[in-house]
Amino acid sequence: MSELKTDSHYQTVADAICYIRQHAKQQPELAEIADAVNLSEYHLQRLFSSWAGISPKRFLQYLTKEHAKQALQQSTDTLSAALDAGLSGSGRLHDLMISCEAMTPGEIKSGGNGVQLNYGQASTPFGIALIGWTDRGICYLAFISHDLPEKQQELLNQWPNATVIEDSNGADYISQTIFPATPQPGKLHLLLRGTNFQIKVWEALINTGQGQLISYSQLARATGSPKAQRAIGSAVAANHIGFLIPCHRVIRESGESGNYRWGADRKQAIHAWESGHSLSK
Repeated sequence: MSELKTDSHYQTVADAICYIRQHAKQQPELAEIADAVNLSEYHLQRLFSSWAGISPKRFLQYLTKEHAKQALQQSTDTLSAALDAGLSGSGRLHDLMISCEAMTPGEIKSGGNGVQLNYGQASTPFGIALIGWTDRGICYLAFISHDLPEKQQELLNQWPNATVIEDSNGADYISQTIFPATPQPGKLHLLLRGTNFQIKVWEALINTGQGQLISYSQLARATGSPKAQRAIGSAVAANHIGFLIPCHRVIRESGESGNYRWGADRKQAIHAWESGHSLSK
C-alpha cells in the first residue's frame, strides 16, 4: 500500500471515530458513518477491511466501552513474570522483538555530546510519524497532526549537544520494520530516557500483547506498586516512543479509552487496528 493511500485511509478512519465518539449516545448506523466521511457503505466496508483487517461492524464493536471492559476482564497479571527479566527483557510486536536499555545519568547530563542523532518523518498506518534514533536505538516516535515544528523541537531539546542529521530514508526503513506489509522476524532496540520507575512501567507495557488492554491499576500491580496509580499515569504520559512503548493499551477501569499524547481518536484507531491484526495471527 502506498504512503499516500495509507495516510488517506487513516484520516478517514480518524474522521469516522471522531463522528462515532460525538454521536455515541445515538449509536449511529454504518450508513450514517459512511455519509459523515463522504463514502458509500460499500467503499467504507472495503477501506476498513483493507486498513484494519476486519469489517466495519467488527471495527465499531472494538470501539465500545463494553468491549473495553471485557478486554480488561480477560487481561491477566502475566506482566509480573515478564518483568523478572529486568531491563534485559524483551517484548514481542507481531514477529518483531523489542528490547531496550536506559540512558545513564551521565549521558543525560551531557545532552548527547558526541552522539549522532538521526531523525525523519515516515508514513505509518496511523498517519505521519517523526522518528528519532541513535546508533544505540530508537529514542523517539511521535505521531504528527499539524505540530511538526513542536515535535521536532521536543526531540532536539532532549539532545541539545548532539550532532543532528535528517534521514528520511532511515525513518522510512524503521517504519516499514515496525509496520511491515507482512509480519516477519526482526529486532528493534529502544534507548529510554527516564527515571527508574518510568522505565519499569514502560518495560511492563512493552511486554503486553498486541490487542491487549490493561487498566492503570493492573499496570500498577504488574510493576509491584499497587498503590501508585497516579505515578503510573504520570509515567504513561511521559512516554516519548509511541506505539513501540504501547501506552495506548492503558485505559480507565470504566472502559473509557482516556487521553493519549497523540490524540484520543488515534488511540482508539490503534486499539481496533491491533485487535483486528491479533485475530489474523
